[in-house]
Amino acid sequence: MEKKKLTTASGIPYYENENSMSIGPRGPLLLQDFILHEKMAHFNRERIPERVVHAKGTGAFGTFTVTHDITKYTKAKIFSKVGNACKMLIRFSTVGGEKGSADTERDPRGFALKFYTEDGNWDLVGNNTPVFFVKDPKKFGDFIHTQKRDPKTNLKSPTMMWDFWSLNPESLHQVLILMSDRGTPYSYRHLDGFGSHTFSMINKNNESVWVKFHFKNQQGIKNFTGPEANEMRGIDPDHAQRDLVEAIERNEFPKWDMKIQVMTNDQAKAFPFNPFDLTKVWPHADFPLIDVGTFELNQIPKNYFAEVEQAAFAPAHVVDGISYSPDKMLQGRLLSYPDAHRYRLGANYEQIPVNKCPYMTNNYERDGLMRVDGNGEDAPNYFPNSFDNIEPDASYKEPAMTLESNIADWYDRNGAGDNDHYTQPGNLYRKVMNDEQKRNTVANIVGAMSGITGEKKADIINRQLCHWFRADIGLGMAVTKGLGISVDDTMMKH
Repeated sequence: MEKKKLTTASGIPYYENENSMSIGPRGPLLLQDFILHEKMAHFNRERIPERVVHAKGTGAFGTFTVTHDITKYTKAKIFSKVGNACKMLIRFSTVGGEKGSADTERDPRGFALKFYTEDGNWDLVGNNTPVFFVKDPKKFGDFIHTQKRDPKTNLKSPTMMWDFWSLNPESLHQVLILMSDRGTPYSYRHLDGFGSHTFSMINKNNESVWVKFHFKNQQGIKNFTGPEANEMRGIDPDHAQRDLVEAIERNEFPKWDMKIQVMTNDQAKAFPFNPFDLTKVWPHADFPLIDVGTFELNQIPKNYFAEVEQAAFAPAHVVDGISYSPDKMLQGRLLSYPDAHRYRLGANYEQIPVNKCPYMTNNYERDGLMRVDGNGEDAPNYFPNSFDNIEPDASYKEPAMTLESNIADWYDRNGAGDNDHYTQPGNLYRKVMNDEQKRNTVANIVGAMSGITGEKKADIINRQLCHWFRADIGLGMAVTKGLGISVDDTMMKH
């Protein structure tokens, strides 16, 4: 193998990489030892800010292949014919913990996809659950604060979490899922993913439908019980990361099937719930899953920092034929995700190779920290101009969205028609969970609520018990009994 010279970042070869320049063998160091300063200064800056949420995660590259024709719903080029394929990146993550937290914490799992398509990068950023804790983005920061650390003790606080949830019954659906064994997946290979939000698709005739994305894993669902998850935290806090890396290195490539649910605008108007409410699901009996394609993960990134830590996903990044919806949480994320990346990685984060579109890009963005692509060289940095040949393509113009109202106001997110927080979680507990899943869920709830402390303990517990009873009487009674509270007294209150 040909030997390579050791150089500085500016390409200057040097020799003394282990010994600092000093006055005598035991004297003070000299300021002129530039190599010493370069190495230490770079080391001090190796850590970029971790993500505020989804701080710990793992990623892998793979291939998405279209297996079914959905061109009647979308004109997106990626779906233009069966057999189309493109490279993709997935990043899995936990939501609430820091970068050094354990993979088996009770937490939703992020499920972020980046498709490198000929019409640009399409990011589909969801979770392993079809719903979320809140339905208005103004509440997101407050919710996340309850999942982080108490500002006084710097400890995780069950009291903060349950106080928030008990005061926000819209969270109940997601809390019930979180408290089930789905809150502690065995690995990233054995969970399903969801786009979660409602999106839209537009076909070649500019006809639109509402859609939800589902990713069904072919490996089968596999979860830890609460005690098993706690045990694994101590044995291997990086269990999910290790499982994914080692499986791919064994050529056991995990696979998922992409499916969509489709709802017409007329169906949306007749839907018993707000179809754009992130705390609700669309029943599969009414809106069956439609097959779209398959993707497999077959390549571990060569460098975790470069291709996973610096990977930036934003639901604002949609391609022609796929668009947004009035989902309020989605609308908030359209702004907040790119903003978070500009803060964490810089204004030119899309020039980082893992985020860079592999096809041609043309725009008038210039300058900014770490501009590394020539900065447009001598081309004009304004539009319109008389010198270049860049023109907007009218075929990509998106049709107008029909709105139900032209009145701007601060609408109550839980107003009439949007205030049923109990039917869907009740159905999940009664109709979907089997007896073992119910027992485990109740045990997890009791264990988590047992951590509530302080002078407001009784108030918080009683509020939350009220929500459990409203969802399902049997669930409420089981949690009440598990907490050692008199069922008769509780029933009288609720």
